[in-house]
Amino acid sequence: MSVDVRDPSAVPLEPMVNPGRVGGLLDVFRRRYLLKLLVRKELRVRYQGSVVGFAWSYVKPAVRFLMYYFIIELILGERSLENRPLHIFAGMIMVTFITNALSAGTKSVVKNKSLVRKISLPREMFPVASIMVSVYHLVPMYVIIFLGCLLTGWHPDLGALLAGVMALAVVLTWGLAVALLLSALNVFFRDMGNIIDVVQTVITWTVPMIYPFSIIADRFRDTHQVVYELYLSSPLCIAVLLNDRAFWVPSLEQRQVGLREELPEYLYQRGVVMIVLGLVFVWIAQAVFARLESRFAEKL
Repeated sequence: MSVDVRDPSAVPLEPMVNPGRVGGLLDVFRRRYLLKLLVRKELRVRYQGSVVGFAWSYVKPAVRFLMYYFIIELILGERSLENRPLHIFAGMIMVTFITNALSAGTKSVVKNKSLVRKISLPREMFPVASIMVSVYHLVPMYVIIFLGCLLTGWHPDLGALLAGVMALAVVLTWGLAVALLLSALNVFFRDMGNIIDVVQTVITWTVPMIYPFSIIADRFRDTHQVVYELYLSSPLCIAVLLNDRAFWVPSLEQRQVGLREELPEYLYQRGVVMIVLGLVFVWIAQAVFARLESRFAEKL
C-alpha cells in the first residue's frame, strides 16, 4: 500500500521536544561559553559599584580569621582549644560554601526569569552557575587558611591531602544537588527562601565548627549511639571533619591525640559514602528539575 504524502495524517510525526531541554547537566558543560558568561554576570552584579571589587572576597575571610585569632587565641589563651581559630576557619570554609549554595542556588532560576522566558538554553545552567560562583569564593578562603597553617606549624601528610580533596568533593556534589532541587521548587513555592534562612541558622550549630567534635563524642558515643550516628549522618558534618583532618589536625603538637579524640572512626569511609550518596542525590535532583522545568516559563 502506498502512502499519500499529501495527506498529513498519513505521515508519522516525531514527538515534540522542548527546545530548552537538550542534554541536562551534560549540555550545560558542552555550552561552557554560556556558563562562563553567566558566572561573570553573577560576579559583576555582586560587586557592582564597589570600589575594592573582587578584593572583598579576600578581605572578608582574612578579617574573620584575624578576629578569631585575636579574640579566641589571645584572650582565652591556654584555656582555649589548641589552634582553635584554625579549627573554626577550616569548618567555616565548608559551611560557607553550603550556605552560599543554598541561598544563591535556590534563587538562581527565579532571579534569571527574563532569560528563562526568552532564551532557549539548559535551565540547569542557572543553578550550576551559582555553584561556580560559590567555588570562586572558596579560593580566597583556601589562601587564607594556608597562610594560617604556615603560621601555626602545619605538618601535612598524605592523609591530610586526601581528606581535603574528599571534603571538597562532598560539598560540591551535595551543593550542586541542593541547588538543582531547590531552584526548581522555588519557582513553584516562594516560601523556599524563608525555609533556607531557617536552615542556615541551624547548620552552624549542627556541625563541629564552633565547638570540637570531642564534645559530641564524649557525650553521645557510648551512651546514645543512635544520636551519635545521626549527628554523623550529615554530609556537611563529615565535610567539616575531613577539612579539620586536612588543616587543623596537622597543626597540633600531639597530632596522634587529635586523630583519636577529635575525629570519628572510619572518617574516610564515611566520606566515600557521602560522595556516592551525593552523586545519587545529583541524579535525583536532575530528574526532578527536568520534570518541572517545562512549566518554568508559565510560572515565572
